[in-house]
Amino acid sequence: METMQTKDANNGIPLGEGRVSRENILANIKNNQPSLIALPEVENFQQPFTDVVEKYKTILQSIGGSVYEVKNIAAVIDTLKVQFIDTSRIISVLPELSPYATFYQQGDDPHLLNDVDIAIIPAHFGVAENGSVWVTEAILQERVLPFICQHLVAIIDTKNIIATMHEAYDKIAGTTYAFGTFIAGPSKTADIEQSLVLGAHGPKTMTVFIMESE
Repeated sequence: METMQTKDANNGIPLGEGRVSRENILANIKNNQPSLIALPEVENFQQPFTDVVEKYKTILQSIGGSVYEVKNIAAVIDTLKVQFIDTSRIISVLPELSPYATFYQQGDDPHLLNDVDIAIIPAHFGVAENGSVWVTEAILQERVLPFICQHLVAIIDTKNIIATMHEAYDKIAGTTYAFGTFIAGPSKTADIEQSLVLGAHGPKTMTVFIMESE
């Protein structure tokens, strides 16, 4: 009785007697790629709101954050002194806040952040659509800073609030970052019995100061 032996379609080698080389496999894939087509145009999705600052404030407050419009750093300090009375460890990466907070700069021992009550950071910009701020390691000094603290404070300029995440990704596209993230509101979870808990695995509060543009 004759036996039928299946052959590999790529080079006629009977299965079990040999294997197609890696180079042949890759060559076959390369020669059988579909034709390139242009990427689709992404719609910008215009939003119905026109006042991005008011929209930002509304959204951030709705997700548990606090927001203040201020004229200068002195107003930031005055507000924080009232909002956070019983705090001991206040860290800032902004030297102008040195009269109120310990100035933390690149090269300092990151273990100094283990018991931070308040961390004050600048943000590149805010997004009105979801109340977030965009921060990178370049301004944080230590990427863990906004997550290890009990209370997070961010400062953004009025002119640096944009409407949507579409605009946000347009702004950050084409640039390489060692680390960057959007942060919106305090840490929260509702996984346990559908009960909302703030500060479950990060800051208990988030406060954003919107400073007047010079």
